[in-house]
Amino acid sequence: MSLDWLPRDDGLKDHDLWGDEHFGTEPPCTKYELRPVLDPDGNIVEGLNTAWIILNNPRQYNSYTTEMVKGVIAGFSKASMDRTVVAVIFTAEGDKAFCTGGNTKEYAEYYAGRPSEYGAYMDLFNAMVDSILMCKKPVICRVNGMRIAGGQEIGMACDTTVTSDLAIFGQAGPKHGSAPDGGSTDFLPWYLGIEDAMWNCVSCEMWSAYKMKRLGLVTKVAPVLKKDGQFIKNPSVIIDKYVEDGEIVYGDMLKGEEMKQAREIIKSTPVDFELLDKAVNDIVWTFTNLMPGCLIKSIDGVRTKKKFFWDQAKIANRHWLAANMQTEALLGFHAFNTKKLTGTDVIDFIKYRKLLAEGREFDDELIEEVLGKPQE
Repeated sequence: MSLDWLPRDDGLKDHDLWGDEHFGTEPPCTKYELRPVLDPDGNIVEGLNTAWIILNNPRQYNSYTTEMVKGVIAGFSKASMDRTVVAVIFTAEGDKAFCTGGNTKEYAEYYAGRPSEYGAYMDLFNAMVDSILMCKKPVICRVNGMRIAGGQEIGMACDTTVTSDLAIFGQAGPKHGSAPDGGSTDFLPWYLGIEDAMWNCVSCEMWSAYKMKRLGLVTKVAPVLKKDGQFIKNPSVIIDKYVEDGEIVYGDMLKGEEMKQAREIIKSTPVDFELLDKAVNDIVWTFTNLMPGCLIKSIDGVRTKKKFFWDQAKIANRHWLAANMQTEALLGFHAFNTKKLTGTDVIDFIKYRKLLAEGREFDDELIEEVLGKPQE
């Protein structure tokens, strides 16, 4: 029996909540671009795209401002609703950083001491992480440099990570006045195991891309230094031996004079993202040749485990992070923001602990005692 007689609206509806008002081209901003899917020979596949959400604040290591957070949310919503999009590429401008977290200048000069305002900002931050975890397209984090602090957190919300081998990964919160409660305390135990997650969260050590590959945080690592037409691996990382004195050292970074020499090589060698982008395109091509409904259901089945722990804590964390803007975040972000004046980006931790042990009130006098003094 034919049902052609039934009334039907064949027009395509627009399900997106956002226009383009939160995207830009001049830093600091979030950029949104559609780029065609390419086959393995580099040919354009007509009618299919990747959505590129690009953090554009390279002078401040792609730290995100409040407006940039809105742009990320809008970008993932737009990509999720675009019928032509196969996958989302979350990346940033330049070759120094994917993202180093929230914009410390904005934190210090606006949010510090204003917990209610920071609470409103954290609503946006939570919505940013939610927008990644709820995107109806696979999300690839293309790491073009440092992925630190909040940058690490939004990166881990993505489904898979392809990284430059120059990138470093880690947290900064306990050193600079916060806690990694924007996803790291939820996601890292799944990626690294509880002991490595604990140390990575609290120590503020930076770990190499190769170490994170060994530990399971990233999917692929691509060399990006190109010398005399040949790609060379990051010279600052141990990649040719696995055991030393009974400990695995593959992926650890060099120290001392060896590190200085490696940094000189890095400084004098051009960066080329050819292999990084090939790795991204290879993953996109794999996604393109899978059943789209089955693909996103499979991805959501894995995401649900991350999302479970994220959802348990994100509300309470928002309140704590807001309240913390009255105390240690106020200290830490001001110290970081005034480094050029004081010569240090941290407070006097020993003095601060001694004052707390004396039962001192957290007041202007205490702040003055532990913050760095302007240099003459």
